Amino acid sequence: MGRPLRPTAADVVYHVLNRANSRMTLFEDAGDYAAFERVLTQACERISMRVLAYCVMPNHWHLVVWPRQERDLSRFMNWLTLTHTQRWHEHRHTVGEGHVYQGRFKSFPVETSEYLLTVCRYVERNPVRAGLVERAEHWHWSSANARNVIAGHEWPIERPADWRQWVNMDELHEEIARSAAVPSRDNPTGVSRGWNGW
Repeated sequence: MGRPLRPTAADVVYHVLNRANSRMTLFEDAGDYAAFERVLTQACERISMRVLAYCVMPNHWHLVVWPRQERDLSRFMNWLTLTHTQRWHEHRHTVGEGHVYQGRFKSFPVETSEYLLTVCRYVERNPVRAGLVERAEHWHWSSANARNVIAGHEWPIERPADWRQWVNMDELHEEIARSAAVPSRDNPTGVSRGWNGW
């Protein structure tokens, strides 16, 4: 018997992430990244999930998603991670040889419009911070890349007209502090005190 679905609210944006087990490299080449994107696209078609931003990194990934109905997030993530795990093992001929992910996905509600902008920027800037590319749109495996069609949904707020420029600006001390407000064990919602709601 599987684990029960996590209760999640409908029409709430979530920052979702998962990491590879034992810090292993999960995506070794372009084929691995493309395979994950195919599974992500199929998951969106099955559950009708709105993806606002995402980034796939060598050993983890981030999604910013906006479910339409209660429990859609759990159904979506269950299908995504299970299907990706099965296909990952099949491709490597390692079926039955252990976990791909360190555990269940982590999800955090995005409770303010300011935080939505911050978390989407944080997600799309991930490869820049990691030193993998100089500009966010140069990373092929994220919503910042122009070829991307996965994250083509409308946002619940207006996206700034200078979004790409804003994502690529050097992070000032204040921005780094806000990025630190991205979900952590000590701050599970990632919401700084005093921020206004939608």
